[in-house]
Amino acid sequence: MSAAGAAIVLAGLVTAAGPAAAAPATTSTAAPTAATAAAACAPGVVTLPALPGGAPWTTGAVNDLGADGLAVGDSVGLPAYWTADHAVHAVPLPDGFQNGKVTAVNAKGLMVGTVERSSDHARAAFTYRDGDAAVRLLTGAATATTHAGDVNDAGRVVGMEAGTAKEWADGTVVRELPVPADAHPSTKIVSVDGINKRGDVLGTAHTEYDDWENDQIVSKTFPVVWPAGGGYPPYSLPVWTETYWTTGTQATGIDDKGRVVGFEQENYRDLRRRTPAVWKKPYDAPPTSPGPVAGYEHLTFDAISPTTNVTVGSAVTFVEGYARYVRAAYWPGTGAPLVLPNPAGASTDVNTEAHAVSDDDRVGGAFRDLATGMNSAVIWTCASKQAYAPQG
Repeated sequence: MSAAGAAIVLAGLVTAAGPAAAAPATTSTAAPTAATAAAACAPGVVTLPALPGGAPWTTGAVNDLGADGLAVGDSVGLPAYWTADHAVHAVPLPDGFQNGKVTAVNAKGLMVGTVERSSDHARAAFTYRDGDAAVRLLTGAATATTHAGDVNDAGRVVGMEAGTAKEWADGTVVRELPVPADAHPSTKIVSVDGINKRGDVLGTAHTEYDDWENDQIVSKTFPVVWPAGGGYPPYSLPVWTETYWTTGTQATGIDDKGRVVGFEQENYRDLRRRTPAVWKKPYDAPPTSPGPVAGYEHLTFDAISPTTNVTVGSAVTFVEGYARYVRAAYWPGTGAPLVLPNPAGASTDVNTEAHAVSDDDRVGGAFRDLATGMNSAVIWTCASKQAYAPQG
């Protein structure tokens, strides 16, 4: 596995029809604020509008959830956000860029994201607030190995610039994030995936080298945690599989207590496997796993809430190497993982993914109706009251 290929993502995961929902869903007419949702929320599945000008089959997704009903992500290939009234807004693209997405937003409304050039797929990282006339670029010359990862409530932004993991404060680089000292010299950071309230940063590293003594190629992809402030060395998190080039482990989220979530994946010809993983401090043991959702063979963990220990992702069954059945998954932190319902009125040929979860019980993600060709960003409100165990 190359370093570029080690940045394991789920792009293109929603590819084919999924099973019908086994539980009813309602369509919400008004999004509650974070404060009211925490106290008493109305369960619903909100299908969000798309930016104008896109084809019906163009995808969109909610990638993170902010305060007062704010949601951020992408629509018709452009960075976008949705306010509490469900209105969609475009983030203005800087000159020279044609595509992008908003990756994350903090409780104070500061968004971070990545814009991309169509010609060479080079990218730049930015910050933005609702109402700003333009984005603020954090990085210099656009490169293929640049992306924005996350932002915390203190305004600390983390991401990659030209292949180097960095942290910014008020638009200025405050530290570069090194490879752990115990890692092999070939190790490179391939993505920066999260930052919590304290300032602990989560990323993913990849190493590949010839182990002549054991006559094998070692290929390992594993999470890394950099403690807040840089006063302590980074942790290399243990993984289940360390030596197979077809297998790697992707970090996806870190909560305020330092819990880390992600998944191990295996890709070889038509073989696909996704196993959810959870690590706890002091990161001295291999991850644990709750197993898959009933009726599905695989599960990814893609986000964790800041304080409630709720994790979301996608339950998947592959057929001949393709994601045939995909369903938004919800795990409350104990017991078996659950699924979330489809939007009201959807056909039986539906795929959904969950990409974000908030402390006020919202889940954000993507929805695709294969029968109608409809694609949409979606929010589940009061998600804990909607999650259920499907009939296996």
